Amino acid sequence: MNRSAIVILMADDDDDDYLLAKKALQESKLLNTLNRVKDGEELLDYLKHRGAYENNPDYRRPGVILLDLNMPRKDGRESLKEIKSDPELCDIPVVIFTTSKTEEDIYRSYQLGVNSFITKPVTFDGLLQVMKTLGKYWFEIVELPVLEGESGR
Repeated sequence: MNRSAIVILMADDDDDDYLLAKKALQESKLLNTLNRVKDGEELLDYLKHRGAYENNPDYRRPGVILLDLNMPRKDGRESLKEIKSDPELCDIPVVIFTTSKTEEDIYRSYQLGVNSFITKPVTFDGLLQVMKTLGKYWFEIVELPVLEGESGR
């Protein structure tokens, strides 16, 4: 499988965080597509190919989800619970990527099945390091699941 074909889906309502993450991915030389949704409702629509995401080949199944906890409409906690309880979605790795450092959020996220919990760095250099490490780990070291018959979607 071509590792750069793996889509990263970022669920985050903060435009600056998204733009910085996108820039950090580019500077990290990761060629993966970074798609974005702004809240948990949109995240589930994307994953279940509903609404604006229905029958659109630009919105392929992600290999990894970067999930912020604090979003409008449906927050990251609710979204994580729904993803991990859905047999068609539960195998997608989810990385919490948030400003929260609370023990309760960390503990609850792992209880709900998150694969990793990362507190967002406050500097661009810190973010660049995190993106490089994430890229190396998720796209060079880890073997990600590929669904039978998966044709990029």
